[in-house]
Amino acid sequence: MTDQTSKPVAVVTGAAGDIGAAIAAELAASHSIAAVDIDEAALSATVSRLRAGGAHATAITCDLTKTDDLARMADAAKRLGPVTALINNAGGAEALTLHSMTARTLARDLSLNLEAALNCFKALERALIEGGSGTVVNIASVNGLGTFGHPAYSAAKAGLIHATKAIAVEYGKYGLRANAIAPGTVKTQAWKAREEANPGVFDEALAWYPFKTLPEPEDIAAAAAFLLSPAARCITGVCLPVDSGLSAGSPGLPRTFTQSPDFDGL
Repeated sequence: MTDQTSKPVAVVTGAAGDIGAAIAAELAASHSIAAVDIDEAALSATVSRLRAGGAHATAITCDLTKTDDLARMADAAKRLGPVTALINNAGGAEALTLHSMTARTLARDLSLNLEAALNCFKALERALIEGGSGTVVNIASVNGLGTFGHPAYSAAKAGLIHATKAIAVEYGKYGLRANAIAPGTVKTQAWKAREEANPGVFDEALAWYPFKTLPEPEDIAAAAAFLLSPAARCITGVCLPVDSGLSAGSPGLPRTFTQSPDFDGL
């Protein structure tokens, strides 16, 4: 069934999660939202909230690691109208360390965090090109820029950052832009188990951040909206950290190296 509006379509994967839902809500003013997630119940709840806020949003349940599901998702999204934006936000991490990593968890982390994003792009490639001004935003992670645990997930996110550059270089001739966002520690459901085990985990994390405020899902959404906007029309192939300075460094290290109190906390 065709369900079109005059707005261009933004495909948001992982839309049932905290960051995905925030991105969908942020883009709803300018786009019709194709909200994609594997969790049908959570996705339905997200879409209901979006619609209650006046958004035009459609739920598309999809396992992004399955070829047939991807093809079906792409067809459903294209029936909504011209697809001009793809936000590859779906992701997750299993292996905490290399010691604990197995062949299964490695395959899972690479499949969901890198292969799915590239395959999703390929499934929507023609639609994004046809409009002449398509935009891809890949939600990577600071884990793709440094060593913060979850090595397979981190390797996948580093690969996604490189893939973003590859898309920008190869598809720029079609008017297509591609950028990545690298969130730092964002308080989402993904942290729920860690917070239950250690209620002070966010305070511990914050100690490593130069800017003493952790990003919220809405901060990631605002960055995505900017990268999709005309204000970013000549920005392509970049990775934008939204990480309160974590990827720039932590004050503790220069404090040790310089022994200067200028790096001490307030």
